[in-house]
Amino acid sequence: MKITAIKQQVNRVGWFSIFVDEKYSFSLSESALLESKIAVGQELSEAEIGKFKQLSAEDKLYGNALNFTALRVRSQWEIEQYLKRKQAPPALAEKILNRLSKNGLVNDETFAKAWVESRRLLKPTSRRRLVQELRAKRIASDIVDKVLGDDETKEHNALQEVVAKKRKLAKYRDDELKLMQYLARQGFGYDDIKSVLNNEED
Repeated sequence: MKITAIKQQVNRVGWFSIFVDEKYSFSLSESALLESKIAVGQELSEAEIGKFKQLSAEDKLYGNALNFTALRVRSQWEIEQYLKRKQAPPALAEKILNRLSKNGLVNDETFAKAWVESRRLLKPTSRRRLVQELRAKRIASDIVDKVLGDDETKEHNALQEVVAKKRKLAKYRDDELKLMQYLARQGFGYDDIKSVLNNEED
């Protein structure tokens, strides 16, 4: 069996279709194609074609995982769950995770920092709530502690922002107890709440 053509795919940039005996056989990414060193006119056995088809399937899954991480920073656990949904065998999932990690695309500390910065920017959030969210993403406790270790000032600022916003609503404007209960549900500590509300009155 002979490779008769290698054509760049129109709808998928960086991917190439491989034709064997004038018929489409499998596709590879540009990097996988270069690593394979296959060329037009090369003779392949049925076993070799089978290996390349397996490589093609693995390459596509890695490409999909790459796109998944490109949407936003992901935790390792999120990628593991994604690969499970794609029914990747454990050995292949580990191989893909190692490849992503080697390329700097999987790092739970980087993820945790980005998550906290994003949450603080988009919506004032308590430290306790952030801890819960990061743990839900299976971030290790030592990483959570490290990322949130120097966050007291931001916690106070976040609480002030929430109070200022809620004071604009009629149901919280003159009901101190209701506001305190709301803030407590958001994960802010009682002492911090009292401190901010007392300063607000002053």
